[in-house]
Amino acid sequence: MRWIYRLEYKLGRRFGIPNIMLYITGTMLAVYALSLIAMPGLVSFMSFSRAHILAGEVWRVATFALVPPLSGQPLFVLLSLFVAYRIGSNLEYTWGTTLFNMYFFLGVIGAVIAGFISGFGTNSYLLLSLILAFCYMNPNATFLLFFILPVKAKHIALFNWAFYVLAFIQGDFPARVAIIFSLLNFFLFFGPEVWRTMRQNYESARRKRNYHKNWGNNNPWR
Repeated sequence: MRWIYRLEYKLGRRFGIPNIMLYITGTMLAVYALSLIAMPGLVSFMSFSRAHILAGEVWRVATFALVPPLSGQPLFVLLSLFVAYRIGSNLEYTWGTTLFNMYFFLGVIGAVIAGFISGFGTNSYLLLSLILAFCYMNPNATFLLFFILPVKAKHIALFNWAFYVLAFIQGDFPARVAIIFSLLNFFLFFGPEVWRTMRQNYESARRKRNYHKNWGNNNPWR
């Protein structure tokens, strides 16, 4: 993540769009309401489609990122947008506007690349990448599931990773491509740190095994 911090140093902590998640989730909510009330074809008009983009509908490269989650009842959509806003705002408060904008737009770029490879794109995994970043940075934070059941962030992260694996195994080619590139921003930001942690844990476990093995062979009290 050093190159990211160097870029932030050059750009400044406030480069980008401040409070961007307010605009994104607010637009999603407006799109959802319009699609229910007056414009049922709005979501289709905004969604990513390689064929339509190559035919001249270039706005889809950007507007797909503003398509709201459509699965479930309105209460689920509202809850999803609320969680996305709170998590995104927390990350921006922690990182600053520059780093958070970089993280978010790297996720958008990954989704666009996946869309051009597979033909269709989605922003669903982009929103999940925000949750992964928050849970990685705040593993012991507590969420109130359904505003009642307390759940640790690290457990939510494990559930999300399991969801990724299951969706990758069961999904078709576009879904698998979307999953791979949706993690672009997460691994660019946290990949080196995750790798160092894994290596340290492996080395620690190896030394512990060797210690117990040597102690067992040379134990004078056995």
